[in-house]
Parts: sequence; C-alpha cells; structure tokens
Amino acid sequence: MQIFLKLTVKLLRLNNYFVVLLTLLLVLISSTIAFLLEPDTFSNWFNSFWWVMTTVATVGYGDFFPKTVPGKVLAMLLYVFGIGLLSLLIGKIIDSIADLQRRREGGKLKFQGRDHIIVINWSKKAQLAVEDLLESDAKVTIVIIDNSDKHPFDQQRVHFVSGDPTSADVLEQANIHSARSAIIFADPRIDDTSLIDGKSLLIASSIEQAAPAVHTTVEIILEKHILNFRHVQVNDFILSHDAVSRLAVRSALKEGNVDIFMQLLSRKYGEDVFEVAVDPGWSTYDDAFQALLRKGATLIADRADMGINRKLDALIPAAARLFVISNDETITKIRSERR
Repeated sequence: MQIFLKLTVKLLRLNNYFVVLLTLLLVLISSTIAFLLEPDTFSNWFNSFWWVMTTVATVGYGDFFPKTVPGKVLAMLLYVFGIGLLSLLIGKIIDSIADLQRRREGGKLKFQGRDHIIVINWSKKAQLAVEDLLESDAKVTIVIIDNSDKHPFDQQRVHFVSGDPTSADVLEQANIHSARSAIIFADPRIDDTSLIDGKSLLIASSIEQAAPAVHTTVEIILEKHILNFRHVQVNDFILSHDAVSRLAVRSALKEGNVDIFMQLLSRKYGEDVFEVAVDPGWSTYDDAFQALLRKGATLIADRADMGINRKLDALIPAAARLFVISNDETITKIRSERR
C-alpha cells in the first residue's frame, strides 16, 4: 500500500508534457503490439488503435477484442496501466484549465492581443467607461490594470492585469506597445488629491517611456496640475469634476440643452461625434459641409476648430481632420462609400 501511494505521488508530480508523451507512446506502442499479435483479429493497424483507445477510455464497444492469450494479457495490462495513465492525463488537463482560470482571475496572464484599450485604476468611473466602450464597439478589447488581486469586471472581451501600473513589467504584461490607447483614472483609494494626481503623473510618465506612440488620456483632480502632465506629453486631459459642474451650469442657464451634451457623451443612444476622411473632391469646407449634409451628417469641426462654419469658403488644409455629428447607420454608410 505504501509503495502504491509513493508511486501515485510521483505520477501526480510528473510534468504535464511528459504525461502527454507517455500516454501517446503507450497508445501507439500498444496498438502496434496488438496488431502484430493478432493481425487476423484487427485486419489493419487502425482497428487495433481503435480497440486500444476504446479500452483505455473504458468505452469497450466490443466490435474488436483479443482472442489469443498474449492479446488478452496485453488487454489486462491496458486495464491497469492504460486506464490509469489516461485518467492521470485527464486530471492534468483539468488542473491546467483550472490553474489558467485562477491566473486569469488573479491578473497573472500576459495579454497577447493588439489594438486594445488599457484602462488603469479601477473605480466606478472606470466601470462606466468599460461598459460604454463594450457597448460602443463590438470588437474592442479592454485590458484593466489595477492593484487588486481579483478580476474586477469578468467579461469575455475584458482582460485583467494585477500590479503597479507604474511598473514597466506590468505595462509589458498588458502589451502596452500594441495598445490603441490608455485611459488613466484617478485612484479613488487615495485621500490626498495631490497624491492622486502624483500617481497618475507617474503612470503617464511610465507609459510615455515604454510606448510613446500610445494615445493617453488622464483624469486630473486639480486643474493646476495640468502643466505637469504636459511635460510628459499626455494627449488629453479630463478634469474630474469639471464636466459635471459645466453640465449643471448649462442646465440651470439654458433649460433642456443637457440632453444634447449627454447624447454626445454617450454612444448608447442618439447622435455621436465621428471623424470622416477628407474626400479628394472637396476643395473648401463648404464642399465638405454640403456633401456630408446630403448624406445626413453635419460637419462641425476641423480638429479642435469648431468655427469652420463661419469660413466655409476657406480651403481644406492637407492636415485636416474633419468631425461630424451623425448616427452609427449614417457614418457606416458614408465610410462604406469611400472604399
């Protein structure tokens, strides 16, 4: 009994690849021996292979079976060793799947995809952002980086990396070099507002050093800290309480226009802002405005310049980036016509 227990422990400690190789060798060698022992019974090697597989899998259809004493001895050996080895292999596979799931939930797996969006520092705001991203784009993949030890938003298109987002290793685990963009949210677990922005600044600096081409958006608590972030070439800044305050003021001064802003802030309903490529046939902003209007989209800006409707006769510059207000159906139609 003691010997059996020691043997069992040793088998359980075997490397997974070794168990796979051992099982494969056992099946192939046993199939070959069975065919050599009883060629009349099995008629070809594949039939003996079929018999070995049904035997070690404990199915036993009975369509083939050994008739000689050596063949029956081989069958008894398969009952003892083959079934045990196959059971060990199945157990190893189940353990590997369970370990993979544990590592995924714990944020220990490296993300292998490309063109993903990285969301840093988990909070209620981050959750709303992730939900909006998933609903807005059916193909987008999101990687969450946070110091927590459990996946905060377990969904098929959401990967989790646990660790310090200022660490180069953690950013590498999130595949920062292949990311489309990164959003850094203010850490809600820090009480001091200056320290919150300080952590965000360190994260932005780490991303800039590791992958300067990645578009970075940062939530900032104090407006006076914006200048510090400009030194690390952050692309966009969002003041934490600024948007809410401004929406409240507009609601108080101009009743009813908050719904317009809410539509533009969320892609869940209504219209949205989209970028459209410049058509070679357009010379002036008026050409673009009229052409897009006929298709159901309203031209509103060239980059950050929202005053182009007052200079429609101006030529469209070579570096122009035109933005329109439209819905998903219209913008999809416009883009498909350009292909």
